Amino acid sequence: MTSVALIKSGLNAAYFSGLTHILRKSLRGRGTIFCLHHVVPPHIKRGEFSPNAKLEISPEFLGEIIRLVRKRGYETLSLSDAIARLDEPESSHKPFAVFTLDDGYKDNLTHAQSVFNTLNCPFTVFVAPGIVEGSVELWWRGLEKIIAENISIYVEIEGFTHSYKTQSIAEKNKAWDILSSALEAAPELAQRQIIRDLAKRYNIDLQAMCLDTAMTWDEIRRLSKNPLCSIGAHTMNHYAISKLAVEDADVELVNSRVTIAEKLEQSVEHFAFPYGQECAAGPRDFGLAAKAGYVSSVTTRKGVIYDAHKNHLQALPRVMISGRYSKLRYLDAMISGVPGIIINKFKLTNVT
Repeated sequence: MTSVALIKSGLNAAYFSGLTHILRKSLRGRGTIFCLHHVVPPHIKRGEFSPNAKLEISPEFLGEIIRLVRKRGYETLSLSDAIARLDEPESSHKPFAVFTLDDGYKDNLTHAQSVFNTLNCPFTVFVAPGIVEGSVELWWRGLEKIIAENISIYVEIEGFTHSYKTQSIAEKNKAWDILSSALEAAPELAQRQIIRDLAKRYNIDLQAMCLDTAMTWDEIRRLSKNPLCSIGAHTMNHYAISKLAVEDADVELVNSRVTIAEKLEQSVEHFAFPYGQECAAGPRDFGLAAKAGYVSSVTTRKGVIYDAHKNHLQALPRVMISGRYSKLRYLDAMISGVPGIIINKFKLTNVT
């Protein structure tokens, strides 16, 4: 059984057993911060090999999630308002739900925004200036396209040449599993050089791919004028902060905040760590984010928000909204707090 199947099985067990319903009130904490990437209509068809479809949900499903959390008694708030709530007694407010979107893709403007507007729901978009300007290699998208369009590929990693057959869907998936893991684990500069070399070999224009999918500065300015929307930072170049030297991490954290503020002529208070799991952002990096002037930073560590998080505002967990788990019962189980508590070994916070 795959890890995805195991997670689905666990979420189903928690949901259908009634465990999430029984423990919801005691474990849901102060609220949930959701993490999204792409919001695209279902008529935009993906091929049978589409590993990055896990980053996509439909506008219809997004609307269903917003209605679900409100049905469960949550108040949909901006990230700033949710952070402010943590300084107030829990008994004085409903739990909150915050919707955040990473990277700054065009579909956030063209598809997600209309859902949030229709339902009067605040949202935050985290932007990496390098993605906006087309200078970031979206390696996961490039790798998918290279594997999808070829019947065999070879790649050089740390002086070794690795060859893969990529004719069948099974072969493509195997190559993806191996190479995506290798690229995510590689040092950041080496990772980008590997995907540039691959793209050159297989005639893929990474810059065009980035510009095609990302919002322009003009589009981000337009989105930022929506009173429901706030814009946060996401580094300059979508690097895993923990893999950078302190000096380089400082540049990524500070320059992204300054650049976005200058482009939009507004303050930038919040930050999202790219990747954001334990290996991509740790205590050193939380301290650097605070030093850079951010009020809060969100990660992709799993869990909901508890009172204790007011002392760890640079290490906030999120619940991922993924195309892999596009059923309301999965999200309903996640926001109950039960899965996060289990993942975090029965600790309310995971900040180390």
